[in-house]
Amino acid sequence: MSAATTRSRTPDRLCAEAVDLARAAAEEAAAPGVVGEHVGLVSEGDRVVTHFFECKEMGYRGWRWAATVARASRAKIVTLDEVVLLPGSDALLAPEWVPWSERLRPGDLGPGDLLPTDQEDLRLEPGYTGEEEPPPNSVVSGQMAELADAEDAEVSPGTPAVQPTTPVRGSIASVAEELGMRRARVLSRYGLHMAADRWEESFGPQTPMAQAAPATCATCGFLTPIGGLLGQAFGVCANEFSPADGRVVSLSYGCGAHSEAAVMPKTPQPPPPVVDETRIDVFPLRPARDSGSVPETGDAETAELGHS
Repeated sequence: MSAATTRSRTPDRLCAEAVDLARAAAEEAAAPGVVGEHVGLVSEGDRVVTHFFECKEMGYRGWRWAATVARASRAKIVTLDEVVLLPGSDALLAPEWVPWSERLRPGDLGPGDLLPTDQEDLRLEPGYTGEEEPPPNSVVSGQMAELADAEDAEVSPGTPAVQPTTPVRGSIASVAEELGMRRARVLSRYGLHMAADRWEESFGPQTPMAQAAPATCATCGFLTPIGGLLGQAFGVCANEFSPADGRVVSLSYGCGAHSEAAVMPKTPQPPPPVVDETRIDVFPLRPARDSGSVPETGDAETAELGHS
């Protein structure tokens, strides 16, 4: 270990004693009343010492004001180097910065917001590359020129993506727009798979609603078909009472608002009472004349007592 390294680890005496200078510099840089007690010092090098003071600023728990002082060789006057606010070992720090492309979530885009798409986005691929165009000296190219002359159409140079926004009527660009070929980029196979996985997770056959449904959306009259490759497995729900109204649903999805669930189950009625006549006990409406505890008397007996 060299002598310079040994001196750098031992705080300079004059710099270590300059606590008041360091505190005055920290109080000048900070707001009034936010510089706390002196919590320590560290040697930064030869005749360079940093003093740490407690920070009482709201929201800066564990932070410390660091005032660095130094002195020249063989000088007895200590001067100020810099004052900064540094986090301590238990300081409350902001979370690590995340790029917007990784921070963005579905539903975050609002009115007026613009979401740029990466040029190398794997979800997209060129919609029209021009690789299938015939060479200028080929027979097919000559036939296209003759057809354009016969149809009184203009052959626009370049791909449909670089053409003006409003193509001239009768031009090849206008025909490409009608056929849906004017888009610069279209969904790639990777983008199709990502969309299918995302839609199936929300409205797919594995959801609790689909598990309890009477039938699938493939047989529902409220299903609106969509075009393209995704139309073979998905559609749009058009039932306002369905939880998937206006959403893209899987053909294997289903809910209780299925169009063929028209027959509602009737309210169960209690069965009529069953009378077992083999064990029935008959009770007369009037008691029998000889069923009482007092025997019935005749007219002669009642006549002696003066009864009529």
